[in-house]
Amino acid sequence: MQQKLRTAQLSVVVPTYQRPGQIEPLLATFAEQTIRPAEIVIVDGASPDDSRTEVIVQQIAAGYPIPIRYIRSERRGTSVQRNVGIENAVHEFVALIDDDIRIEPSFFEEILNVFEKDTEFLIGGVAGHRVNLYKPMSDLARWRWYKRLRLFSTYEPGRYDFLSGYPINQNLHPPFEGTREVDFITTACAVWRKAVFASGLRFNESLKGYAVVEDALFSMQAGRKWKLLQCGSARCTELNAPGGRVRRRELGYKKVYNYRFLFVTVVPQRTWRHELRFWYVQCVLALQLVLGTLRRRDPSGFAELLGRLHGTWDALRITTPQEGS
Repeated sequence: MQQKLRTAQLSVVVPTYQRPGQIEPLLATFAEQTIRPAEIVIVDGASPDDSRTEVIVQQIAAGYPIPIRYIRSERRGTSVQRNVGIENAVHEFVALIDDDIRIEPSFFEEILNVFEKDTEFLIGGVAGHRVNLYKPMSDLARWRWYKRLRLFSTYEPGRYDFLSGYPINQNLHPPFEGTREVDFITTACAVWRKAVFASGLRFNESLKGYAVVEDALFSMQAGRKWKLLQCGSARCTELNAPGGRVRRRELGYKKVYNYRFLFVTVVPQRTWRHELRFWYVQCVLALQLVLGTLRRRDPSGFAELLGRLHGTWDALRITTPQEGS
């Protein structure tokens, strides 16, 4: 029993914004871990007059078995708040867990076992597997069309298509045991060596507000030196909580601008083939959005399309890696 309740040199960083109802059930999953973290750092982007999350944390902290630090961030945004948490984390490993993630009791133990076996100190980050988001690629009409159109040069989940600038969603990978190597990992449910941050690597704060591919940008930069893995045995679920999300128009903007930002940073030496393929993919995705909007008669789809058009205009100006990347 003592073995199952031991504590690891692990700091857990949780960025949160306008989701007070997610905090208590999230903290319950940390307390149930077979290997508990040594501390939890909650970074709240709420406005000064919104103390809902702070009150909940204070109520739980008094009788909680793990030390909790609550930090109110004057600047909000997923990248900013994660960076604040990283700066305040003190232990050998840093887990980045979103507030709407629910991890299984052996989650940290499974991932820390992977690091423990890494005697050559090669692994920088290990992500868990969000089992409830899995859908077979063959069951999704859009992915069947992507393959027919030969849209990407790879269709392996967790790999980055260096020709078109598109990360293949990890959630398309079926449940598995053990680990597999990937090009990028999610920051919704991952554990990093604190040594990865020692060189000053942080999340790019130029990608403001709600997160879109900021995790791919960060992890692929880390991947230049470190090996990145996904651990199928470290299972969790993602609730996709509605609070703190952005409007469809802003989301549409980010789906072009942020992807372009990532592409230019990760593939600085691009040819006309890279550029042609990137914009070809964006045109196909925009056409898919238009057809889906007309079929479902969903007015919000037009808002996303306007966002994509705005994002395209700004993205055309990104030709070299941006400051802070």
